[in-house]
Amino acid sequence: MKKKKVMCSSVSVDSGAGIGMVKIEELHDFKGHPFKVERNQELFELRRSIEQEGILVPLLIRKNPNGEGYEVIAGHRRKEAAIWADIEEVPAIICNMDNDQSVIAMIDSNLQREKILPSEKAFAYKMRLQAMNRQGKRKEQTSDPLEPKFAEELAEVTALEAEVSEQGKITIQKTKSAEGYRSNEQLAKIVGESVTQIKRYIRLTNLIQKLLDMVDREELAIRSAVELSFLTEEEQYELHAVMDLEQCVPNLSQANRLKRMS
Repeated sequence: MKKKKVMCSSVSVDSGAGIGMVKIEELHDFKGHPFKVERNQELFELRRSIEQEGILVPLLIRKNPNGEGYEVIAGHRRKEAAIWADIEEVPAIICNMDNDQSVIAMIDSNLQREKILPSEKAFAYKMRLQAMNRQGKRKEQTSDPLEPKFAEELAEVTALEAEVSEQGKITIQKTKSAEGYRSNEQLAKIVGESVTQIKRYIRLTNLIQKLLDMVDREELAIRSAVELSFLTEEEQYELHAVMDLEQCVPNLSQANRLKRMS
């Protein structure tokens, strides 16, 4: 049996916080985790690395708020690679984070990856922006009225009310908070995307899975997909059936026309 190496000390985790070895069977995926974990070549290379060197970077976990065991905040791919390598225990940092802190940490750790699918960005940006807004609202409730406040934007994100012009360009409102930046502008600075592009990605969360998969496979352009996201679910299914039958996809102009006809 190969000797496994881990770069952390094995200590008791009974206290609910600290760093130590945790059984794989006690680890549960983060609820609503938007990033795909597939057993592809990239994960196979990670598995080989783990077999040879062990898990050098501990997983970040917290007590599972939905049941027993722990919820993985960062390290879903390391967990899957360890399962693939038949490893029963992994090093982990057990932390005390609330839901919004966990969402932000989970998303930020995954956005460092070299390749991220549009669908992953879509749900990740939406989740992070909602978490930022909830944090901002709590800050408003406990801060002095004269202190800078976040702009209230959660309703906009939840309802996804981005306006799209005839040319398919999303119109961005110019209203800013007293702090100088809306939360979507703060997110844009953090992830290195424009506010417009972030709104486009979030809009993709209104697509049915079949159309979203086409975006991930680069068969349907993001700008066209944004227009199609305004169609009803039934219309999207009907459109996909026609696209599949005719082996064609609408361009931006055609997608915009379909949106207006909806």
